[in-house]
Amino acid sequence: MSSSSSPDIRRWYVIAAPYLWLLIFFLIPFFVVFKLSLSDVATAIPPYTPIFSWSTGIWEFFSQLDFENYTFIFGDPLYINAYFSSVKIAAVATFLTLLVAYPMAYGMARAPKAWQPTLMMLVILPFWTSFLIRIYAWIAILKPEGFATLFLTKLGIISEPLQIMNTTTAVYIGIVYSYLPFMLLPLYASLEKINPSLLEAAQDLGSRPWRSFWQVTFPLSLPGVFAGCLLVFIPAVGEFVIPDLLGGSDTLMIGKTLWTEFFNNRDWPLASAVAVLLLFVLIVPIVIFQRQQQLEREAGR
Repeated sequence: MSSSSSPDIRRWYVIAAPYLWLLIFFLIPFFVVFKLSLSDVATAIPPYTPIFSWSTGIWEFFSQLDFENYTFIFGDPLYINAYFSSVKIAAVATFLTLLVAYPMAYGMARAPKAWQPTLMMLVILPFWTSFLIRIYAWIAILKPEGFATLFLTKLGIISEPLQIMNTTTAVYIGIVYSYLPFMLLPLYASLEKINPSLLEAAQDLGSRPWRSFWQVTFPLSLPGVFAGCLLVFIPAVGEFVIPDLLGGSDTLMIGKTLWTEFFNNRDWPLASAVAVLLLFVLIVPIVIFQRQQQLEREAGR
């Protein structure tokens, strides 16, 4: 009896492990932030007045419950514009990252097997350097007297300094550069699994290379496309360092707004409400991706 029940117990341990991980590192911190978002700002340390404590009880908590921080966010155009601007910048940057990463991933997947580990190492190599240092390097490149201006002036392409720094274009460049490996690695994993004989069969049937790409290669690489887009889009929406260092005063993103509310205005409840709403914004693409994966599995069956 004990020997037969032992594998069942181990199986339940394996099943419970990811749920326990989500409980500790996602649900509990989320409820802490959500509880803080329902608090009132105060001149104190910490700078808020909690509306719930174990001494007062749950019923008194519900009697004093209000969503004034959330109503304030929806009533202030600054936060609404910050959300929409963040989603727009993240979507455009994700599309640009896909355009850059797909040819690179395709070349890696079609490279000789002996070269692929080296190419993979070159992709991962930037992670060995601090993220902040890499962004500061782009400041030295994009500023009017930086390397890009000097290089293009020497070639005779431009006669005036580049005005890219402190613009949305610089933010796009920073996001594409920083998150390129997150797009490239899932794409490479999908493209490397494609059987070359499928393309050979398409050519034997009279299909031209571009048609074979759009009808064979690209559809089979869609799982990597969706995964890479999620890995880039989700962190890019809440990005703070890149728009703060490379963007200008007109670069409005929710990460900068959140930082301002938390550290400059010391309004922790409002900042927590902004973070909770940002989480719900990011849940939407995750649900869409999971739905797409479910449809693909059903179609495969």
